[in-house]
Amino acid sequence: MLDINLKQLEVFVTAAEYGSFTRAADVLYLSQSTVSSHIRGLEETLGSTLFDRSAKRKVALTETGERIYPTAREIVDRCRVLQKALPETVGAMLTVGASTVPAQDLVPRLLADFARQRPDCQFLLRRGDSAKVHEMLRGGQIAVGFVGMRMDEKTFRYVPLQEDHLVLAAENSPRIQALPADAGLELLLREPVVARETYSGTWLETEKWLRSQDIPSENLHILARMENPDAIRRAVSQGMGVSVLSSLVVREDVAAGRLRTFELGQGAWRQICMVLPKKAQLTATQKAFVNFVQQCAAL
Repeated sequence: MLDINLKQLEVFVTAAEYGSFTRAADVLYLSQSTVSSHIRGLEETLGSTLFDRSAKRKVALTETGERIYPTAREIVDRCRVLQKALPETVGAMLTVGASTVPAQDLVPRLLADFARQRPDCQFLLRRGDSAKVHEMLRGGQIAVGFVGMRMDEKTFRYVPLQEDHLVLAAENSPRIQALPADAGLELLLREPVVARETYSGTWLETEKWLRSQDIPSENLHILARMENPDAIRRAVSQGMGVSVLSSLVVREDVAAGRLRTFELGQGAWRQICMVLPKKAQLTATQKAFVNFVQQCAAL
């Protein structure tokens, strides 16, 4: 029998769909060297090269890779269905994904409260921006997601949990303290901006709000982009620039006097949502968690 394992097939399918070993590593939470090792092992077993690695950034399937991809995809999909169909055991694992803002406070609270009801359950929390959470849901790496941006209402169901509004954060210096409360937009257009990554829910909502104000995002002087809101908060408090951030993220800094915030006005708000595929086949534990979150949202 061929010495092929399911992890090799999962890695192969993921790399083929994203056209990148690096992206496959990110999605599967593996190192790039581990992804390369799985692909190399599969190629050695089959005696054929599966990817054309000549391109600098993207990898493409060879003729053999194209031929085996549909079968590999079907095997991986069937294994995921089989896994969900198996009866759950004590200590069932609940894997959820969350974008930056809900991962800081909301999701840990939900998991802690659910754990009191289900002490036998184990948890794995994976983080990424809103786009990454949607990718993990599509790929089956997580069962339930929490995001600050609705990205595909045809494929996913969104359950609103918490309202959040965007504010302009600036250093709490005498220069900034002297400004009126309605100076947010003026500051945003005048000062250097420390922004979130382009696919974060915060940045996508910022762009949406700017469009509603007829302001092209290109008009901003974006000095830096950072993935970590904690790094942005520190940079802003040190006078590097201003930033549009979630009011939930900066509330402790405002209370401590490290930052001053300005309201951006109408439309600068969003909903933190639970998200799951409309066609999801959830296990008993996953269903219990989803129902628990929905009950919390209704309170």
